[in-house]
Amino acid sequence: MRAVALGEDIRDLILDAADRLLARYGYAKMTIDDLAREVGIGKGTVYLHFKSKEDVALSRIDRVIERLKTELKRLAKSDEEPVTRLRSMLMLRVIYRFDSVQHYTESLNQVMAAIRPSLLERRKHYFEAEARIIAEVLKEGRRAGDFFFKDAMATARALLTATNSLLPYSLSPRELGERYALEEQTARIVDLLIGGLRRR
Repeated sequence: MRAVALGEDIRDLILDAADRLLARYGYAKMTIDDLAREVGIGKGTVYLHFKSKEDVALSRIDRVIERLKTELKRLAKSDEEPVTRLRSMLMLRVIYRFDSVQHYTESLNQVMAAIRPSLLERRKHYFEAEARIIAEVLKEGRRAGDFFFKDAMATARALLTATNSLLPYSLSPRELGERYALEEQTARIVDLLIGGLRRR
């Protein structure tokens, strides 16, 4: 039995276990008993940290997105030119998500089909938070004379929409292909998008 940690450590252990079980069984077949057994804790301890199986699954995705946002903010504040930062950020948002589910055999939509409405609602908030981070870099680029656009948030949303087709929501990692191929495809799309923003 695994040594039991306290507080946030237990929460993270439960989310780590959920990730493994979601990849293995999908949401419908995963149970709270499975989670408790996987972590080596009692079922009641899971309920001390999460109110339901749905809460566990959605919190697992929330954690991925929080970590992604931390990385996006780090890139946004780097010393690189705005064009370089924007390219890195758009690449990261695709590849980071791919890496977070590459061990899944089905698409995230298939794994989470039972809670799709809740997941879709959350995605709106995820994308809006990402758009706000990207909009700041766009504004810097416009001030530097690198980018030409009218509305930073509308442009950031358009960039996200354009790269969302590469996210592992409706396609499984297997259907998306190898990581290097996804990186190449993402780079081509990102370069086209950034080219459209550059001042001529």
